[in-house]
Amino acid sequence: MEQYNLTPEQEEQLVDREFRDLLDGYLRSNHRKKVEIIERAFSFAKEAHKGVRRRSGEPYILHPIAVAKIASREIGLGSTSICAALLHDVVEDTEYTVEDIEQHFGKKIAMIVEGLTKISGGIFGDKASAQAENFRKLLLTMSEDIRVVLIKMADRLHNMRTLGSMAPNKQYKIAGETLYIYAPLAHRLGLFEIKTELEDLSFKYEHPKEYARIEQLIKNTSEDRDALYTEFAAPIHARLNEMGIQYEARNRLKSIYSIWRKMETKHIPFEEVYDLFAMRIIFDCPDLSKEKETCYKIYAAITDLYRPHPERTRDWITNPKANGYQALHVTLMGPDGHWIEVQIRSRRMDEIAEKGFAAHWKYKQGESDEESELSEWLSTIKDILEDPTPSAIDFLDTLKLNLFSSEIAVFTPKGEIITLPANSSVLDVAFSLHSEIGTHCIAAKVNHKLVPLSHRLQSGDQVEILTSQSQTPKPEWENFLSSAKAKTRLRKELRRIQQPLMEKGKQIFDKFLADKNITLNNNVLTKILGTYKVANREELFYKLGSGEISIDDYLNESTSSRARSLISKIFSLGLGGGKKKKEKTEAQPDTKAARPKINTKEKYVLKYNDRERNFVFADCCRPIPGDEVMGFINDNGEVEVHELTCPRAQVLKASYGPRIVATSWDHVAGSFHAVINIEGIDRHGILQELTGLISTQLNINIRSLNIEAHDEVFTCRLGVLVRDTDTVTLLCKNILKIDGVKSAVRAR
Repeated sequence: MEQYNLTPEQEEQLVDREFRDLLDGYLRSNHRKKVEIIERAFSFAKEAHKGVRRRSGEPYILHPIAVAKIASREIGLGSTSICAALLHDVVEDTEYTVEDIEQHFGKKIAMIVEGLTKISGGIFGDKASAQAENFRKLLLTMSEDIRVVLIKMADRLHNMRTLGSMAPNKQYKIAGETLYIYAPLAHRLGLFEIKTELEDLSFKYEHPKEYARIEQLIKNTSEDRDALYTEFAAPIHARLNEMGIQYEARNRLKSIYSIWRKMETKHIPFEEVYDLFAMRIIFDCPDLSKEKETCYKIYAAITDLYRPHPERTRDWITNPKANGYQALHVTLMGPDGHWIEVQIRSRRMDEIAEKGFAAHWKYKQGESDEESELSEWLSTIKDILEDPTPSAIDFLDTLKLNLFSSEIAVFTPKGEIITLPANSSVLDVAFSLHSEIGTHCIAAKVNHKLVPLSHRLQSGDQVEILTSQSQTPKPEWENFLSSAKAKTRLRKELRRIQQPLMEKGKQIFDKFLADKNITLNNNVLTKILGTYKVANREELFYKLGSGEISIDDYLNESTSSRARSLISKIFSLGLGGGKKKKEKTEAQPDTKAARPKINTKEKYVLKYNDRERNFVFADCCRPIPGDEVMGFINDNGEVEVHELTCPRAQVLKASYGPRIVATSWDHVAGSFHAVINIEGIDRHGILQELTGLISTQLNINIRSLNIEAHDEVFTCRLGVLVRDTDTVTLLCKNILKIDGVKSAVRAR
């Protein structure tokens, strides 16, 4: 870009121009105008970052200005947040302290800057990766001041917009973390536009070819789509104009990432994604008490024009989502026979939908329902954070229960609404009310009928919890729970009950290690947990303390020689402490140390042939050559290859970023297992045709074949050995030519 080669004078002009643009946008907002403090914050930050440049070569101060601009214009925050955004990297990257910020700008701005600094740095525990611990800190700051999280979201968005200057492995790490954590968090906070952009940018860097292909397909079909929208919208415009409603109508296109997700999950081509766009009607309503009435007037008018889908009307006005979202959605049969969604919302609802929490301030009259919902969610996050011992991955997965969940609304006998994740049980309701109610819950009445703890609830159910003081919580209850709050509260209560036995188990374990002169390290501990089939050391201690398992039993004469050999081998890894590690002999080479160190900053070339194999396939997704993959350096120092879309890979990117490697295929020779799902109309001889095509004409080795027919329709799961993804594409293309076959796609 041109500014990389600018003279100092031109750079100065660029920086001042960007700051003036920030100020102009702020002055056009509804916030009280506090220009003087913003100008002081800019001067302070500019001096602090003087001479520092971003990786792209531009002056560093342009980054805080850009973050402040996003916070102001795209989230709707005011002067306090703009100042904090301008100063957000000062304490971390320069010699200035939080006390300096407080002295110059006051306690509130200093507290927000301190919260943002905490997120960026710190000492991490041995049970959590840096990113998981960072995210933990991010959520802790939520309860102090929500603006910390909103500014962090602006910071992440600008980093994603400028991700092109980063190394490939950093792109994977940051894009993966963004898709796994920040996009769902933006959704939960109601920042719909930011969530959509974060998803699209993450997708662009993880799957550049697919992104470009879908982007081109959207451009190619824009004329047809515009014509369809115009035809569909014309009668609606005419009717709303007759009614005298002041409104704005928009054609809202589905995001590229959403289109791709639908193609992947439904196994359909782009041409079969029929809900590419929706119509959004935004009406002006100065009298907020008439919003709901106006929504239903518009609904009545448009359903007179087009037939509504009986099961796809969503009333988010009467029961808003937990992130404050309100709108009335109805799906109508369009003129070409395709269903088209129409979203009806007021101007206020639209601003809250796009800007989320920050937009509430514009309309604030006391504490609104939306803010109460958000406060409730923040208290759930605090519950999760009180759990002192989650592993990095368990912690993130627990959070995703809340971040990604679709929601249901149930009622107490007094008519109070409780919002829960979909698939929640009676026990989720009990724990959401109070830990004591959860631990003593024995059953419930749902819509006045007696049901067990495991009963799954539907939206609109009325739930009365029944308790007994003799009831105690049980570990298997976790299988009934869907909400993060309930799981955290149950684990906390179980730990309280199990603590004495865990202490006893720990004493047994420590004594055994001391008696056998075993030094415990992560490698030894992992193998011990795997051998005893327990998830963590707390479960190991509990089972030892309760007598459910015994270390000595594994080593006595009654144990099989294979088990004794296995345990002895595990414990021998830690015998004699750290000094033993240095006393290697030729008979016991250190294979891990012998492996060359992998440079994560460079692309790792994958080789797999008779002479050389420099990676291992991940068991969770089993990619094949040609798939979009990434590498993960496992505990043995090997590069483990995962598909980019693999759920496990998403977790690894978000939890163990420094161990992620960007990869490319090269010199890969061999046969790899792939599964093809085939569907079609059953007829005599179709199986013979299918097997003949694969094994005789295409010379592909069939490893498994499972075919079933119901009435006139058959489904087939075909396992084959292939060279790469091109072979799979060719195979599917030829299978589709067989008369009666309707679909042939690779199973993921």
